Amino acid sequence: VGTPVLGFELRIVDDEGRALPRGETGEICGYGPGMMAGYHGNEAATEALIWRDERGRSFIRSGDVGHMDEDGYLVLVDRKKDMIISGGFNVFPSDLEEVVGQHPEVQDVTVIGVPHERWGETPLALVIAQPGVSLDTQAVLTWCNARLAKHQRLSGVELRDDFPRNALGKVLKRLLREPYWAGQS
Repeated sequence: VGTPVLGFELRIVDDEGRALPRGETGEICGYGPGMMAGYHGNEAATEALIWRDERGRSFIRSGDVGHMDEDGYLVLVDRKKDMIISGGFNVFPSDLEEVVGQHPEVQDVTVIGVPHERWGETPLALVIAQPGVSLDTQAVLTWCNARLAKHQRLSGVELRDDFPRNALGKVLKRLLREPYWAGQS
């Protein structure tokens, strides 16, 4: 992504709110002039949004996951809410989407977490086939899992005609996850 603009700071924090060293992946938090002070009339939402450093300064949690490389550049990994926690491992859908997207018969892909009895949740690839291709989802699953780490392996591949998208064209993963999680605690 780049380095922070002059006057701004970025910190990477873990789930417990501890600042992480360079190279470790966590939530990206930002501090600088002109940043929002909080949600009007909603202290709880404001507190959930804020991370405070050792000096007590309020950083805004971005909801994005990334790390700072050895040269001080921010590397964006994924959205925190899209991260899949499978058997205690953090699985980033973007990593899996990169692999699935290399399959010659796949035109587009998005990966979501779906419930799994043993692992809590597991990755599921939703794919749009190349035009004119009769996609064999089992063959795509086998091909992809041969290229993924054991903790990243897909539990399935489902064929879709299209994905719901926002006005900017970003896939609305929340809408894709909803049917799988309905009735789950």
